[in-house]
Amino acid sequence: MNFLTIGHRGVMGVEPENTLRSFVAAQREGLDLIELDLHLSKDGALVVMHDADVDRTTDGKGPIAEKTLDELRTLDAGRGERVPVFEEVLDAVSAPLQAEIKTAAAARALAEVMLRRDLVHRVEVISFHDEAVAEIARLVPGVRTALVASRYGTDVVERALAVGATTLVLNIRRLTQEIVEHARKADLRIIGWVVNTQDDLRLVRALGLDGATTDYPEIKRTGRFTA
Repeated sequence: MNFLTIGHRGVMGVEPENTLRSFVAAQREGLDLIELDLHLSKDGALVVMHDADVDRTTDGKGPIAEKTLDELRTLDAGRGERVPVFEEVLDAVSAPLQAEIKTAAAARALAEVMLRRDLVHRVEVISFHDEAVAEIARLVPGVRTALVASRYGTDVVERALAVGATTLVLNIRRLTQEIVEHARKADLRIIGWVVNTQDDLRLVRALGLDGATTDYPEIKRTGRFTA
C-alpha cells in the first residue's frame, strides 16, 4: 500500500484551517486525503470547525452549538473565508475526505448526508469518541472508520476493534513499536499525527506506518524519499 499523506484541516500550516481555501489548496498540492472536523450548529447544520467554540479560528466568540448557521456565516474564519458546511466541501474538492466527528449527534447528521449522497467510498469517518465511531458504523453500512487517540496505550487496539474501526490515527509523540506490533496483529492500519518535520516523517516511516497527517504540503513531496 502506498504511504498516504493527509492534509490536516486542509493545509492549516499555510492557510486558514477548515476553510474552503485550505481544502482547495490541499487538493492542489496533491495530498491523498483531506481531514476536516464537524460540529452541529444551533439549528442542526453540519459545520466545519475544529473547536467547540468559534473564538480561536474566527472573529466571533461563543459556542458553535449556541449559534445558527446564519450567525456563523457572518464570521471571518481567516483571510475573509466563511465557516463552511460539510456539503460545500464535498462540492469544492473531489479528493477523498476524513471527517472527524465529536459526538453521536454529529454522527447522525453526517450519516444522513453520506447516505443521501452515496459517500461511503469517498468519506472515512474518524473520532476520538468510541461511541461516535460505533454510531456512524450502525447508521452507514460499509462505512470506513478510524479511532483517533492522543493519550493511549496498547488498549487502544482493543477499543478500535470493539467499535469496528479498521484504522488507528495516533499521536506520534506516544507511539511505540509495541503498540504498532499489537495493532498489526489485529490487522489495523495506522496513521500518525501530526507529522510536520523531516524528523517526524523519518519516525513514522521507520515505524512502518501507513500514512501521516500533516499541516504542510511539503511532507507529501518529500515523503516518497524518506524511509
